[in-house]
Amino acid sequence: MTFADLGLSDQLLRAVIDSGYDVPTPIQKGVIPSVLMGRDIVGIAQTGTGKTAGFVLPMIDILAEGRTRARMPRSLILEPTRELAAQVAENFEKYGKNHKLSMALLIGGVQMGDQVKALEKGVDVLIATPGRLMDLFGRGKIMLNDCSLLVIDEADRMLDMGFIPDIEEICSKLPKTRQTLLFSATMPPPIKKLADKFLTDPKTIEVARPATANINIDQRLVIVPAAKKRDALRHILRDEGFKNAIIFCNKKVTVRELYTSLKRSGFSVGQIQGDMDQSSRIAEFDRFKKDEISVLVASDVAARGLDVKGVSHVINFDVPWQPDDYIHRIGRTGRAGLKGTAITLATPADAEAIASIEKLTGLKIAKVGAPATSAEVVSEAPVEEARPAPRGRKPARDKTRAPAAETPKPVREKAPAPRHEPEVRRDEPDDDEYRPRVETGEDEYRPTVEPKTADDAEPAWNGPVPSFLNFGAG
Repeated sequence: MTFADLGLSDQLLRAVIDSGYDVPTPIQKGVIPSVLMGRDIVGIAQTGTGKTAGFVLPMIDILAEGRTRARMPRSLILEPTRELAAQVAENFEKYGKNHKLSMALLIGGVQMGDQVKALEKGVDVLIATPGRLMDLFGRGKIMLNDCSLLVIDEADRMLDMGFIPDIEEICSKLPKTRQTLLFSATMPPPIKKLADKFLTDPKTIEVARPATANINIDQRLVIVPAAKKRDALRHILRDEGFKNAIIFCNKKVTVRELYTSLKRSGFSVGQIQGDMDQSSRIAEFDRFKKDEISVLVASDVAARGLDVKGVSHVINFDVPWQPDDYIHRIGRTGRAGLKGTAITLATPADAEAIASIEKLTGLKIAKVGAPATSAEVVSEAPVEEARPAPRGRKPARDKTRAPAAETPKPVREKAPAPRHEPEVRRDEPDDDEYRPRVETGEDEYRPTVEPKTADDAEPAWNGPVPSFLNFGAG
């Protein structure tokens, strides 16, 4: 089956062919004809399956007829993050180049004045994050009573970020006789309830088992002490099979510190994290897309918003706190039928989080390397010096031994203070980092399960990564 078999217009087919595509993905085969027929859709598909083009392409043909009215968009696409909204806007520009459709992008982090001016001229397509849309609606700058087509994208992410109440309010302000398309990687009960309430006799199209990682992604798990993670990462980035990588961290401060460390080590690296303004994020992302840099360090603000062809590696410098985030992180590689490698650097304290990920995906992540054996740990461990008994407490006396004869005490030099290695603990979330974006505009959010701190002691690492990590294979 080709795109020509899906019922798209000739102008649209030319744009698709110019973009280098000729065969639709499974989600596109299922969604496009049904959308063109006016059906409500529930699309269950993981990231990287081509679902964005699945709703963008038919929308362009549907909106080709009709005219715009000031402050009254004809269609609305809701996205959970600024990056995802920008990606959808790029898709409309790419595929709609042969159509005269107007578009506006409502996201936080940019001047509101330009967005208001675009709305006043009238737009065919409005792409928005819920927070900014509700803000402008409350100011009376936008009306939704002429919107005949609604897309709710990444609904499970909306749920995680606390946007479901906003979405329900937005839906209640739209015409009841509209077409609604809802897309989600998973279908938890709140999303099912949302679909039942606001969609009319929807057609469910599922192209992959929910929360299943892409089979084109070679997943690997490297067990390494927290203090050696940067060393392991540098070895991976210097491997022969490495082309480029997106490295994910759980915290903004970790992104900043890792970016600085890799830059000092001579790597061509950029960063995307929540403290950066929108223009800086876009600039860094464009540098990565143009191969001006080969490494992009990112927090989860970018986990679902980056769409780059040919990313060879995704590296989880931190094990994600939520299992769903693992799916969306590694989905940045292995896209459009290409092969990719996902490597997770995990400490022994991450065992519970790894188990949750494996339970969600139904796959056992292949371990590459292992902690040192007990004998190696003992042989490498420093000899522990005798510690004085706590003040006010006498040491226990062995009653089976005879008292030793008193001997003169030799004069000893004062022993140097024992060296203490810094305690290694897993990063915990900043108070200001993970929060819903409804009012703040922040893209990151607080996980529902708080992370646990690492054990005080960890087994030793058994040498450099290249000795056991063959990234060129497979």
